[in-house]
Amino acid sequence: MAFSSFLVEPEELEALLTEPAVLVVDLGKPQTYAQLHVPGAMHLEYSLLTAGTQPVPGLLPPEERLTHLAGMLRLNEVSRIIAYDDEGGGWAARLAWTLHYLGYDSIQVLNGGIHAWNNEGHPVNDEPVFPDTSANLPLASRNPNVLADRAYILEHLGDEAIVLLDARTPEEYSGTKVRAARGGHIPGAANLNWLETMDRNRNLRLKPAESLIETLEALGVRPEQEVITYCQSHHRSAHAWLMLKSLGFPRVRGYAGSWSEWGNAPDVPIATGTPA
Repeated sequence: MAFSSFLVEPEELEALLTEPAVLVVDLGKPQTYAQLHVPGAMHLEYSLLTAGTQPVPGLLPPEERLTHLAGMLRLNEVSRIIAYDDEGGGWAARLAWTLHYLGYDSIQVLNGGIHAWNNEGHPVNDEPVFPDTSANLPLASRNPNVLADRAYILEHLGDEAIVLLDARTPEEYSGTKVRAARGGHIPGAANLNWLETMDRNRNLRLKPAESLIETLEALGVRPEQEVITYCQSHHRSAHAWLMLKSLGFPRVRGYAGSWSEWGNAPDVPIATGTPA
């Protein structure tokens, strides 16, 4: 099984750098961007992609900020966006997930991000490109099938056609590391730490598709199911969403509230410990 068009390799991106309708977006740390980035890449702050309000910071931002994001990215002008970051792909994946929610599907993530790009000898520079912060673009369409909320998950707990995938660490999943009012996981969820899906021998690319499919099958996660990914704030689980979509899983949702919402809610069920 090969990866789908959700990902792009460095050599493919290099061939596209002169295409005016292709926008490259860097979501890495500002200090990394200032030192080196893909030539012509526009820097975008990750904070624009989330509500950022405690105790549930990972929710979608308000409508006016989504409109602002669409304008800054010129979604009415560019035919393709390629995103990357400097931390394994989670921030870039969150942008991809957000744009899919906005109905803009022509986005790919650079497999391996700036690590693969720079370490494999592709050109870099330090000339900054920043978005037009005055831009706004109202968008009428939304794709609700990209998003799961708490009510949707509660409605489908125990539904064998739907599986939850927890992208946090085993300690968070089991409840021994608590980052909300309560520790543990959503009942029935499988656990796959997002770091275990990265290939450290290949500059933080996703591991080979065959290996990932084998791991997912062992966890009971299959393409014929709908998969809902979550973590603490839908950063790591946005990466899991991208992984599943790149493997051809047709129905994948991201739970933006994630454990920061579920673990702080007193009236929802939780489970602790490791899978039997």
